[in-house]
Amino acid sequence: MFHVEHFENISDAARWQAVLDKDRRFDGAFVTGVHSTGIYCRPSCPARAPLRRNVRFYPGSAEAEAAGLRACKRCSPNSRSAEEACVLAAIAAIRENGAMTLDQLADLTGYAPTHFQRLFKRTVGLSPAAYARSLREQRVHEALTSGQQVGDALARAGYAGPKQFYAETKGRLGMNASDWSRGGAGRVINWAVLETSLGDMLVAATDKGVCCLAFGEGEAELRARFPRAQLVRAGEAFRDLFAQVVAAVEQPGPGSAAIPLDVKGTAFQQRVWDELRRIPHGETRSYGELAAALGNPNASRAVGGANGANNVAVLIPCHRVIAADGSLGGYAYGLAIKAELLRREGAG
Repeated sequence: MFHVEHFENISDAARWQAVLDKDRRFDGAFVTGVHSTGIYCRPSCPARAPLRRNVRFYPGSAEAEAAGLRACKRCSPNSRSAEEACVLAAIAAIRENGAMTLDQLADLTGYAPTHFQRLFKRTVGLSPAAYARSLREQRVHEALTSGQQVGDALARAGYAGPKQFYAETKGRLGMNASDWSRGGAGRVINWAVLETSLGDMLVAATDKGVCCLAFGEGEAELRARFPRAQLVRAGEAFRDLFAQVVAAVEQPGPGSAAIPLDVKGTAFQQRVWDELRRIPHGETRSYGELAAALGNPNASRAVGGANGANNVAVLIPCHRVIAADGSLGGYAYGLAIKAELLRREGAG
């Protein structure tokens, strides 16, 4: 049920593993061409896995058929399955009507409620209820950052009021709705530029946690990120926290996960950042692999956008995301710093 324009961002190794796992999340992301038999299949095809040397991957049916292959009759890779059609119908209904009960979705799709819940989560990566919440949070964020009043934005997204919004998003979105709409107005951000072996490093934090970590930046860049916040030179109260941040850069280890953060982002960005923090110390992921872990293997471009929106380098380790071919890819603070961070973590 996924779009295929990001085929090139999924590595062959990830595609082959999806075939071995018969992973339905990759259906629609690519097709598997088996040149010894002359057929092509979905990644989830129930047939016995072919020999790797006989396999080539194609973006879709048109490319596979242009190479002389025909569609597998068991998995019908050139047609949308009934399950995919039902999930798409449910997504369209949720986007139009907001949150719907499992019984309502079951009536819409013809599946039993519990079965459809499993099907939806397996395909999308979220339950229907979580998807609806994620969609509402994203709509609020987009409305607020475009200048709408808080009350209007919450009402149009379907919230009964601020109390419901704050209760549902507490602990996930960092700055609250009012902060988003006012560019950080009313927030006090304590900051310092610290010396490290990788060069000067800007660290900033609220009373809730670190909200910015950047190399080669200073007060001007911090003000551009938080144009209406009150910026204060960090004092003694932040010495221990900032020392932990420096240690996380100089001697990286799993302990950095305990450093508190105060970050803002859309629901999707939050999911990407959470997934980045789950990458084990000393390992890397491609954009395609990270997107697959989120339940949508073709969201590579969106994952890249979320990486770019990350204000907290190292602690939200976007440096652990590399290109599908194993090269470093890009990094906001230069490839030399990215390579050194990976080397220190044992991944370089």
